[in-house]
Amino acid sequence: MNIRLNELLMDQQYENKKKYNKELKQLQFDMLNVQQHLFNEKVGLVLVFEGMDAAGKGGAIKRLSERLDPRGLRVHPIAAPQPHELRFHYLQRFWRKLPQHGQISIFDRSWYGRVLVERIEGFATKPQWKRAYKEITDFEKMLTDESYIVVKCWLHITQDEQLKRFEERRIDPNKQWKLTDEDWRNREKWTSYIEAAEEMFEKTNINYAPWIVVEANDKKYARIVVLKRILEHIMQVCVEKGIPVNSHHDVSQGEDA
Repeated sequence: MNIRLNELLMDQQYENKKKYNKELKQLQFDMLNVQQHLFNEKVGLVLVFEGMDAAGKGGAIKRLSERLDPRGLRVHPIAAPQPHELRFHYLQRFWRKLPQHGQISIFDRSWYGRVLVERIEGFATKPQWKRAYKEITDFEKMLTDESYIVVKCWLHITQDEQLKRFEERRIDPNKQWKLTDEDWRNREKWTSYIEAAEEMFEKTNINYAPWIVVEANDKKYARIVVLKRILEHIMQVCVEKGIPVNSHHDVSQGEDA
């Protein structure tokens, strides 16, 4: 997948709030319907969210999941591995978090840390992170050859937008916990992260586990696109595998968003 992040159209916006709320509600009910069908068919769903700091991953995950049945859903915020986890292969801690067949796991950061932060910060040697591309695609192939659907989302923002969001977090007492010294340090390595992400797309975008790259300077636009494109891939896989899923609900008379 030959994606150049600096060539994305970052001025995409969703300015009509009423239309946004209506479309978001419809997509959320479509996602709920899909969840119920995947449960009935015993198909697991694995969703991965990656992107620059403050790109809106948490907000997109919240809108995607807030109307789903919580009994069949787990969100896994991924941080640096704990000391005991370093005694295992790096994929081990992700295997343990995979959903049961018929359930959903959402990863807020993921095994792609191996070829992103671990590569850039030197936590993985060059042979290790070079080897990881094939390890990861093999891992995802094993899942999709079984009863799983895998979709990966990269939310992208500009440096200026990231700085704006950092400053908002810095002065908002309800959001200060989101901002760390490491976030500021990572800005100094922006170019390195861009290069690593683009190589990651090239080597790990595969038809059975695709990357969805979303311009996320506008949060509303990003949330709608993420939901739409995840649903599109799920429906495509269901058609290919003969899984009966009707994703559309008419919620025009339903509760307000």
